[in-house]
Amino acid sequence: MWLLRTYRAELVHFPRNFDADGGYAILSHTWDQKGEQTFQEIRGCCRLAEKHGFRWAWADSCCIDKTSSSELSESINSMFRWYSDAEECYAYLADVPSGSDLHAPDSAFRKSRWHTRGWTLQELIASTSVPFYSCDCEELGNRADLAELLREITGLPRDIFTRAARPSQYSVCERMCWASQRQTTQLEDEAYCLMGLFDVSMPTNYGGGEKAFLRLQYKIMRRDPDLSLFAWGYRLPCGDLSGHGLALSPSEAPDSRIRYTF
Repeated sequence: MWLLRTYRAELVHFPRNFDADGGYAILSHTWDQKGEQTFQEIRGCCRLAEKHGFRWAWADSCCIDKTSSSELSESINSMFRWYSDAEECYAYLADVPSGSDLHAPDSAFRKSRWHTRGWTLQELIASTSVPFYSCDCEELGNRADLAELLREITGLPRDIFTRAARPSQYSVCERMCWASQRQTTQLEDEAYCLMGLFDVSMPTNYGGGEKAFLRLQYKIMRRDPDLSLFAWGYRLPCGDLSGHGLALSPSEAPDSRIRYTF
């Protein structure tokens, strides 16, 4: 695992993340429409981490070598654990100004792109502490205090945000529903961004398209006998289900308000 030294923005490699003295902070953000992350976001993460007493920080744009397919695959499979092990996760909302009313019906916070992306789902759930920050790094509140508002925005149970319940206490179908309205830039990431949520791992293969999500479901079946994985079809026209009874995308998940028991 590569970490940034906060006061010098210098990359240092750790064989194990818990070797980082004093722990580390981690950044959660969305890439802009061009697929870029600004230097301001990385610098802001380092400054916040240093302010809070952390010597180390992690940001995906500079702590993963995306030119190495093996390192990229290992990093994607480790991502949920890295966010879970971080002392704090700074959720940077580039489209939310400071001083705005978060609870207003049409607030920038409610409409933030951060709530719509596939990768930010695991970052929201896995991390121990998630403070939210505006575009100019003003703290907006933390996940626990904003639990009811986040429930309204995302449809996830309030207990997930207060850590009164673990994701594994919810059915496979319910967890899949949490991702049904979220988007990823790469089609394959619809599957890869959910691996940690279901505690499975598999090699990444960009170019495989919908096969990645099918592979994810096969992995889940081998690990969890929960039959709610097959609770797809009633929302789909006849013939739209694949021949094996599995969905081709999280967007085919049924209504997240229905609790399934078998």
